[in-house]
Amino acid sequence: MSGFVCPVCGKPLSESGGAVRCAANHSFDKAKEGYVNLLLASRMRTKAPGDSKEMVAARNRFLNGGGYAPFAAELARLCAELARKKGGVLHILDAGCGEGYYDEAICAELERQGLPFRLAGFDISKAAVRLAAKRKLPGAQFAVASSFAAPVESGWADVVLNIFSPFAGEEFHRCLAPGGTLIYAVPTADHLMGLKDVLYDEPYENPCQQVDYQGFALAGETRVEESITVEGQAIGDLFAMTPYYWKTPAEGSARLAKLERLETPIGFRFLLYDRRD
Repeated sequence: MSGFVCPVCGKPLSESGGAVRCAANHSFDKAKEGYVNLLLASRMRTKAPGDSKEMVAARNRFLNGGGYAPFAAELARLCAELARKKGGVLHILDAGCGEGYYDEAICAELERQGLPFRLAGFDISKAAVRLAAKRKLPGAQFAVASSFAAPVESGWADVVLNIFSPFAGEEFHRCLAPGGTLIYAVPTADHLMGLKDVLYDEPYENPCQQVDYQGFALAGETRVEESITVEGQAIGDLFAMTPYYWKTPAEGSARLAKLERLETPIGFRFLLYDRRD
C-alpha cells in the first residue's frame, strides 16, 4: 500500500491475505476489485458519502466516450514533464480520483515514456473508487478516503492532483514532499457555456479563479480549450456529472431533455503550485 497509512494511527499499511493492516493491527478489508476502504465511520456524514452511483455511472460513460480527452492528454503531459524533471520514481497522489479516468491517461503516458512512477488515488465515493480499481492500472492503488483527512504518508507525494474536487490545502501541503507540485484544475470562463445556454434564461460565465494559497506559490498555468459535440445519451450524462444538475429549474432540464445534439465549448485551466515550507 505505497503512500497510504492507517487512518486510525498513521502507521504504514501492508497487505496480508485479503486484508490490509498496520503494525498496531488495525485491519481493513480489501475489496475484490482491489481497493481498500480507509474512510472511518466517524468521519462519514451519510451512509454513502460523495457522488451517487447514478452520477458516477453517468460521468464514467461520458469520460470513457472521450469527451474530455484533451484534458486527460494535457494532464498526462504535465506529469511526464515533472517526472523527467525529478528523475527516479515519481509519486503521484490523486486527491478525488473519481473513476480513475485521468489516472489511466497518466499511467499510460508515463509507461509509454519509460518513466517510473507510483500512483495513489482516493475518493470519498465508494462507487467511484470501485470503478477506478477496476481499471487495473499498473503502478496504481486506490482507496476510499476524504481529502480533509487523507490517510497518506506525510511528504510522500511529488505531485498532488486536484481535478474538480474539494480543495484541502493543509492536507495537500502535508502530503507533498518539499519541492513538490500541486496541479489544480479549474474551469475556464466559458466552460460548458453551450450547456448553460440551454439550461438557463441568463447563462453566466464561470469565475476566473486564481487564488493564493497558504504554503503554496503559483509556478505556472496551462489551459486547454476545445469545442465538442455531444449526442444522444451523452447529453444527459454530461448534465448529470455537473453541479448544474442539482440547481437547474425544471423548464431548463426539460429543454435539455428534448435535444438530440449539443455543441459547447469546454476548457480547463491547470494551475501549478509549488509547495513552500
